[in-house]
Amino acid sequence: MKEKIFKKIKINGVTLKNRFVVSPMCQYSSSNGSPVSWHYKHLTSLGNSGAGLLMIEATAVEKRGKITHSDMCLENNTQYKKLKKLVKNIKKNSDIKIGLQISHSGRKGSTELPWIKPNSTLKKKSWKTISSSSIKRELDWPHPKEMNDNDIKNVKQKFINSTRLAKKLDIHCLELHMAHGYLLHQFFSPISNKRQDKYGGNLKNRCRFLLEVARLVRKNWPNNKILGARITGKDWIKNGINLEDSIYLSKELKIIGFDYVCVSSGGLISKTDFKPRPNFNFNLARSIRKNCKIKVRVGGMIDDINFAKKIINNNDVDLISNARKYIYEPNFILKELSKLNPKNKIVPNQYRRCYKI
Repeated sequence: MKEKIFKKIKINGVTLKNRFVVSPMCQYSSSNGSPVSWHYKHLTSLGNSGAGLLMIEATAVEKRGKITHSDMCLENNTQYKKLKKLVKNIKKNSDIKIGLQISHSGRKGSTELPWIKPNSTLKKKSWKTISSSSIKRELDWPHPKEMNDNDIKNVKQKFINSTRLAKKLDIHCLELHMAHGYLLHQFFSPISNKRQDKYGGNLKNRCRFLLEVARLVRKNWPNNKILGARITGKDWIKNGINLEDSIYLSKELKIIGFDYVCVSSGGLISKTDFKPRPNFNFNLARSIRKNCKIKVRVGGMIDDINFAKKIINNNDVDLISNARKYIYEPNFILKELSKLNPKNKIVPNQYRRCYKI
């Protein structure tokens, strides 16, 4: 097979059957933080997409770290047991490797379900959010509480707890969410972080909390499994995070022992300089990989399979991340394999008569 994108890649003790990754997709459908029947349908289907790695949606490390009341959460034993049952079901129906993204919403929490009123804060049953500074996300949003030393200590303990619970899930990958305007991003960006202590000001200080959390997660996650972080390559806001900042963060994560960074951008506030276009994160990702010597996953409207093949073949990035494409075209990987006529076991035996293999 000529195309590198379909070839295996080994990261620590985990071998992915190809370079395709199903991005974590928030479903806003959990019950008390636990998966429901929708998750079984949704994730079992994605598990048979032919991708090498399936990332389970952003999962809050504590109740106040949710985006909405219906977010997934991994804070207690009940949530662990129900998520464990889901993981077992995915494994029973697919050989795909499974990852989990853990996160804390910070000031981006206490929001309404996106299909009811997108990008809006709750009017009823709301909760007090926390952040690096007491700065509103939008003009009509409430002020979050600026985190004090105790808050920082407590949140770090929550990340430790979720990491330890994730370890017992018997999954293959853990991803720390540092992007999309959530809590760790709020500390990283000078737009949302105006602190005067050791967690604010210069780049090193703004990265401090992120790296403290990263070290704790690394310490509590098995070395033979995959550990990564989703980072923000650029805020798309004047005086916000730039490429140099994200390169610094990626280098520090590499030193700590992270295996990859997934490069995204934006998400801090709704109005930015960003204009949607295909492959919009690619140049950021390529620069980070070149400068940091860490494995890089990239997403962001990389819908052209030929472009994805090209950047993998050129060693510009290591993994390709998609979300919507798996919803719009669930079998696009299998279709590509049928063109190549490969000798592989990615296409299920039950579907082989549909393809030229």
